[in-house]
Amino acid sequence: MESKTPSWKKGRGKLGLLQPLIGYWIAETDSPMGRMKCTREFKPLLGGHYIELNAKWMFSEKVYEEVAIIGINNEIVSFWSFTSDGKKSQGQLADGSDIHPEAICFEAQMPAGLARMIYWPDEHNGFYWAVESKVKKGWNRFTEHHYIATKSI
Repeated sequence: MESKTPSWKKGRGKLGLLQPLIGYWIAETDSPMGRMKCTREFKPLLGGHYIELNAKWMFSEKVYEEVAIIGINNEIVSFWSFTSDGKKSQGQLADGSDIHPEAICFEAQMPAGLARMIYWPDEHNGFYWAVESKVKKGWNRFTEHHYIATKSI
């Protein structure tokens, strides 16, 4: 029988939980807007006191970009996100263990209500990422991608 060991090697400190995400990642999938490619780059920023995320969603006719900074706010791992459509959001680390025991989950209060994004390991290659909104019966998933490592974006 296969033993279950942690598949993500976390680093030191409060931001160490993000160590498995550091690097370049790519996902390709079909979407309501046609074929989509999304790249994500996570890198340490300002001496490792922050993590910077640069995400780029590429559709056949449109590109959507996000820059997010992840850091510590009042002792809680938090994020501040800015997107190419002029929107912004902020949130903090939350429990995503209902998805996977090693999930990294952030929740944010959005204009339409509570939302969360979750990262969790694929036991074979890369990681999954999803966005969900809170509904009366629990969480409603409206986006999910599978990312694999790439050398550069």
